[in-house]
Amino acid sequence: QVQLVESGGGLVQAGGSLRLSCAASGSIFHIVSMGWYRQALGKQRELVADINSGGARNYADSVKGRFTISRDNAKNMVHLQMNSLEPEDTDIYYCNVRAYTRPSVWDDYWGQGTQVTVSS
Repeated sequence: QVQLVESGGGLVQAGGSLRLSCAASGSIFHIVSMGWYRQALGKQRELVADINSGGARNYADSVKGRFTISRDNAKNMVHLQMNSLEPEDTDIYYCNVRAYTRPSVWDDYWGQGTQVTVSS
């Protein structure tokens, strides 16, 4: 199994910044991708940004130019630097890791979620 520990959420004023971090541990054979999703109450979980093992990044249109995702392969960590935050960014943010635990077995793993609140 793979365990994810998230950190870095909180309350910030509009225009401010926050940095989310997620550390993966456990029976990891290979990490395919790491990313962040967010979900508001009553809504579907949506991709914010992800980065694959080759370093290719993918961002939701709503965060392009404001958020930056990075990955530390040596530490199995992923970070999300969020700048110019807007009240619309208020959500619970979930770390996602797609990983192989054996050469032919992969799965999606989720963190417990961290609250990001942006006040106007």
